[in-house]
Amino acid sequence: MSDVSIRSESGSGRALRVLIIVPAYNEEGSVGDVVREIREHLPDTVPVVIDDGSSDGTAVEAAESGARVVRLPFNTGIGTTVQTGFKLADREGFDVAVQVDGDGQHPPLEVTRLLEILRTTDANYVIGSRFAEETGYRAPIGRRGGITVFARLVSLLTGQQLTDTTSGLRAADRATIRLFAEHYPHDYPEVEALVLAKRAGLTIREVPVEMRHREAGRSSITPLKSAYYMIKVTLAVLVQFLGRNPTPKQ
Repeated sequence: MSDVSIRSESGSGRALRVLIIVPAYNEEGSVGDVVREIREHLPDTVPVVIDDGSSDGTAVEAAESGARVVRLPFNTGIGTTVQTGFKLADREGFDVAVQVDGDGQHPPLEVTRLLEILRTTDANYVIGSRFAEETGYRAPIGRRGGITVFARLVSLLTGQQLTDTTSGLRAADRATIRLFAEHYPHDYPEVEALVLAKRAGLTIREVPVEMRHREAGRSSITPLKSAYYMIKVTLAVLVQFLGRNPTPKQ
């Protein structure tokens, strides 16, 4: 797939401003490669690494690789880290915000698939799915059950078939940026964010993508945490579904 440039459908021909949000916590050894790939394959985008209080050289490596870096003073969790990126995108008027993990799992070239869906359809929020089509990706055994449960639960609550509700590769348009800058789940928010977006009236699409296994470091999700978060996120999703409809700021 060749590199693509997203342009406005308004007729102005203006190239849309795209922010690549890279949440990272102790990702020294991989975040630099991620940033360099973004700059190579998506040269018209702006990569920003949100360093969630890392104790290693994540921030230095990201900056030396050419990214903007926002350093949080202490470890806050993935939800606050990603929302920091959305707040930046909203404040600086970016048209699109794309989330790409800092551990090397998301090939930046696959971002072009998400951007193309935003450009050519009515989508507000595009999810890169590992499971929409058969690929070589195999989720760790301990997580497969949770992935399946969350996909079925969110599909049931939203009335839309979704296959990869835990994917961290996502693209958001301006309406979604405004919503998430104001309202965004904490902890492990990917699943709940889909319910939030759907209840706000946004259109969600999935696109098949290839993903890699993490390049360096280790996941913060242990088997014990997996069981804990299955319960916690399920309850959070149900609360989100039953709560008041969220509306983005104007």
